Amino acid sequence: MGACWSKRIKAESPFDTGVNSGNSSSKSSTVPATRRSEGEILESSNLKSFTFSELKNATRNFRPDSVLGEGGFGSVFKGWIDERSFIAAKPGTGLVIAVKRLNQEGFQGHKEWLAEINYLGQLHHPNLVKLIGYCFEDDQRLLVYEFMPKGSMENHLFRRGSYFQPLSWRIRMKVALGAAKGLAFLHNAETKVIYRDFKTSNILLDSDYNAKLSDFGLARDGPTGDKSYVSTRVMGTYGYAAPEYLSTGHLTAKSDVFSFGVVLLEMLTGKRAIDKNRPSGEHNLVEWAKPYLTNKRRILRVIDVRLEGHYPLGQALKAGNLALQCLSSEPKLRPRMDEVVTFLEKLQDTVKVTQKEHASIHDSHSTDGKASGRTAYPRPSASPLYV
Repeated sequence: MGACWSKRIKAESPFDTGVNSGNSSSKSSTVPATRRSEGEILESSNLKSFTFSELKNATRNFRPDSVLGEGGFGSVFKGWIDERSFIAAKPGTGLVIAVKRLNQEGFQGHKEWLAEINYLGQLHHPNLVKLIGYCFEDDQRLLVYEFMPKGSMENHLFRRGSYFQPLSWRIRMKVALGAAKGLAFLHNAETKVIYRDFKTSNILLDSDYNAKLSDFGLARDGPTGDKSYVSTRVMGTYGYAAPEYLSTGHLTAKSDVFSFGVVLLEMLTGKRAIDKNRPSGEHNLVEWAKPYLTNKRRILRVIDVRLEGHYPLGQALKAGNLALQCLSSEPKLRPRMDEVVTFLEKLQDTVKVTQKEHASIHDSHSTDGKASGRTAYPRPSASPLYV
């Protein structure tokens, strides 16, 4: 979902790439390279095949007040089904689902719908959204997902209002780690998968702010054999795509790493990748923020003001340095996503240690009767914490 460039450009499907992907066997952690036809993808997906009538009932006839979001693919509706039979249930009971309904225009939407089934029908990981089923009836194309109560990371970072409170430093780093784990899983699958559309609107959050990647309409099988890249038409979202992909159409796992760097920068700054409403020179977040990320004094100028100083400065500097590495103009200098995961896990451990130390200090103050109340996170320290 979400706008891609000013509009989506015609893409090659992930099951008709012109690239020989080998003969990998079917496993839950990989996408079988030999199953490419529409019928085979639907038959091998292990998903529930819903009728249009069933989903119509589950969403109360796609009522406008049940819309969860809208994007280039179509609208997403909230619905309810019985957990065992999967038939429509009374609102507020059973299993809550999100039903994405394809706009009935053009062939490209059908290809992206099929790509979702091709990948999410067989890829299973805690940091990938769960696809429950689909509807393929006449000209109707729908997808049925698990419902993610906290919505998208995009909403929490950029929307204002009482419902979307500023995310704490701890939660931002938790989301970054979860999203990184999802990408690392895709890149390390037996048949490597390149996500190609990593952005905050495609990171969904459950009730505990666990991150799950959604929207696999642009995903592609990675290069195989002695190939170092997949050649494709340029697809994605403006502001997130790697420069070498934009200029050559050569797609690699390092293209996703660049996109991750952009998203991490958005989490640190609370600013969108592209925003023409910002002052001149600040429209492009990456270009504007890069010079500030290597110095612990200068980085204070770009950290999200809505954090109100409640973050460890040393950890912010480390996260900024990680973003810089991911945003390197030279793909070979970017880390692999499993390396990013390792780094963020260590950073997460230091966040927990810092919180425990802060809680201990608070408790000692409280017992002395000198202080009361609670501060969620320590204010920036002049001494950085090292991973």
